[in-house]
Amino acid sequence: MKNKKNYVARVVVGMSGGVDSSVAALLLKKRNYEVLGLFMKNWEEDDGHSCSYIEDLKDVKSVCEKLKIQLYQVNFSIEYWNKVFKVFLKKYKTGKTPNPDVLCNKEIKFKEFLDFSLENLNADYIATGHYVRKKKRNEKYILLKAKDERKDQSYFLHLLDQSQLEKVIFPIGEFKKSEIRKIAEKNGLLSVSKKKDSTGICFIGKKRFENFLQKYISCKNGDILSVHKEIIGQHPGSILYTLGQRKGIRIGGIKNEKHGPWYVIDKNVKQNTIMISQNKFHPSLVSKGIIINNVHWISEPKYRCSVQTRYHQKETYCSIRKICLNRISVRFDHPILSVTPGQYGVFYDREVCLGGGEIDLKF
Repeated sequence: MKNKKNYVARVVVGMSGGVDSSVAALLLKKRNYEVLGLFMKNWEEDDGHSCSYIEDLKDVKSVCEKLKIQLYQVNFSIEYWNKVFKVFLKKYKTGKTPNPDVLCNKEIKFKEFLDFSLENLNADYIATGHYVRKKKRNEKYILLKAKDERKDQSYFLHLLDQSQLEKVIFPIGEFKKSEIRKIAEKNGLLSVSKKKDSTGICFIGKKRFENFLQKYISCKNGDILSVHKEIIGQHPGSILYTLGQRKGIRIGGIKNEKHGPWYVIDKNVKQNTIMISQNKFHPSLVSKGIIINNVHWISEPKYRCSVQTRYHQKETYCSIRKICLNRISVRFDHPILSVTPGQYGVFYDREVCLGGGEIDLKF
């Protein structure tokens, strides 16, 4: 029974094959939890050359053997496809630039993984290698930035709710990345101690994004326009571009080195055009505020706070006005460049992540 004096809490750690989740498991083991490992397969790879799945699983097995913890495997590919990837594609088709990592955390890591662990592995908690912290304040859990602000991942976890936070442990949030690597090396986790961080789309990995996306969305060539609406080039599909983008713009010989690189300042999905300028501060890229749909609050709302409109962006102070239900208007104290509908606006009160939601419009 769980109320026995000597009961040891069982924690299932989401093992990815990286140094962060490996050290998370190690630290929990040292804190005398009963630790289990769970390796999730969430993407049915079919290109035969980019997938690190086999290598990651090998590293997970090596770490679990070293730590003497039992490893389980589960396949959430169908759930990922239906709850994350299909939503991701749908938004791209409308011209928005979604962030699948936020939805992946909400629907897979802290829903499917959590439910599976509680129901099938008799877990008391789950744990991950995210760089965040949590505390209890006034009978509610708050989500805090990591001590290592360069690695902080609270932006991606702003949709977590109280029931999820109650059941999750973040063992590495108090450490710097350099410390995590040293801990791994000191404890003989040599297969992961110097392993590079994973990049790219959540669970899918690093790919040439344009080619990857065109496997799932039909794209047609369209016109690249100047600010004077002159046709100055061709592109492979307007949905493949995002506001403020400066790489991958095919305009060849008209590049004017004197004025620097080109930036996407607007796109029209219906007409399949993008507009570019060499002015990084073009008025089309400058926003005074945003409209957010389906705002989610982890902690009590604050209507004066700071906001990030993309990951690792410097925070900007803002004022929030409720429009109706869970739709809000956010006015920045200072204008922000390259705000992109489909991304997320995430709110902070110093080190506390308050919540956030998807950017619907910018103004």
